[in-house]
Amino acid sequence: MDNRVKSALSASINKYAEVSSVNVEGFEQELIAAFELDLNFLDKVTAFDAIFDSHPKFEELREVFFDLLMVNFFASDVQKLEDDYLESDEWANIEEETIDRGTELLNLLLYIKECHDEDLDPELGDFLKEFLLVEDDEFQDEFEIYEELISNQHLAESSIEEITKTAEKLNISEEMQDLFVPFLAFFLDTEGSAETSKEIIQFSRNKSFDVATYILITTINN
Repeated sequence: MDNRVKSALSASINKYAEVSSVNVEGFEQELIAAFELDLNFLDKVTAFDAIFDSHPKFEELREVFFDLLMVNFFASDVQKLEDDYLESDEWANIEEETIDRGTELLNLLLYIKECHDEDLDPELGDFLKEFLLVEDDEFQDEFEIYEELISNQHLAESSIEEITKTAEKLNISEEMQDLFVPFLAFFLDTEGSAETSKEIIQFSRNKSFDVATYILITTINN
């Protein structure tokens, strides 16, 4: 298992449990064990889902952790496979089978990896224009999904209070509804300071999910 992914998973679970006042029980250990299984991706997904089914208190995190499972596959599992595996029919089938899984968080996590590879600092305008290509005519689906993020880029230089207040007034796409606050919180403070986490807990309407997702993103980044 990729070390950065493992750290992000643990930090996110424990922050969610803390803010939600739920018991982690064996959830963290079971999920890490699923990530570490030496199985093909779809079998890992089956094990992953079984753990969430057994721990319904953490259901809200299922799809963002699916994104993390995918990132772990790219960072760790794929190294054990053939060089062209991601161009294979087998991987195409896996993509088809999981097309409805995960969230837009995967795009941000892949962007952060690219920033690390190229020794760049993550920046919202760069993410939207250079990674998602939202200004290109052939990527208008992405434009519609991220439209409110595009229109409100200035919030990444404001405050958590302003981000959360504005989010309540916007007609955010279904895909970005739950992620708008943690995405902007990340670009406001990519280091993941305790103060920013505290402010998310103070001002967010969905504090457990938002702070857990913010912690996940910033742990991956640092």
